[in-house]
Amino acid sequence: MKGVIFDMDGVLTDSEPLINAAAVAMFRERGLAVATEDFLPFVGTGEDRYLGGVAEKHRFPLDLPAAKKRTYEIYLALVPQRLRAFPGAQELVGACRWAGLKIAVASSADLIKIEANLRQIGLPPATWDALVSAEDATHKKPAPDIFLAAARRLALAPSQCVVIEDAVNGLLAAKAAGMRCVAVAQTFPAAQLQTADLVRTGLQDVTLADLRGDGGGT
Repeated sequence: MKGVIFDMDGVLTDSEPLINAAAVAMFRERGLAVATEDFLPFVGTGEDRYLGGVAEKHRFPLDLPAAKKRTYEIYLALVPQRLRAFPGAQELVGACRWAGLKIAVASSADLIKIEANLRQIGLPPATWDALVSAEDATHKKPAPDIFLAAARRLALAPSQCVVIEDAVNGLLAAKAAGMRCVAVAQTFPAAQLQTADLVRTGLQDVTLADLRGDGGGT
């Protein structure tokens, strides 16, 4: 194992409630009341599907580019006041660096959201060897494209990479990419994440040994 690929939303940052609140507010502005739970099947698939899937469910016509733009406007206004890193995020990224591992963020979010989140939590873009966003993959999670793109950016084979994920769609993408996957039960309960190679309660519980899969110490 030579590279660690971090999902962002729900792994490094507690951003799921914020993007959900922004999306609910956007739909409300357009005259549609939606529930928080409506978005759950689309977590980890990127904002196009996150918004578009809910619109399809309600058979609601949606100008997707305009809706996404407005959702990001609402979201970015919330970031300075409400976005926080999950416990252990900075420590685990630092431990990976100390161990000589390459590190990347691979997210179905757009780059504007990725960079804003990373700056807010003290892990700015310059921290990483690679950032891969929705713009870098035609097919979003659960397709493996985003993680395969991250491996290419790191100049590593998929088998040399481990993914840290929090969502079922992300786990499926990691496994489809041929990568080891460690899941953190920060968004979904552990029972829904059993397709991962290992499940931990939170990022603060993940060790370098977990990432390597060798069962040793940190």
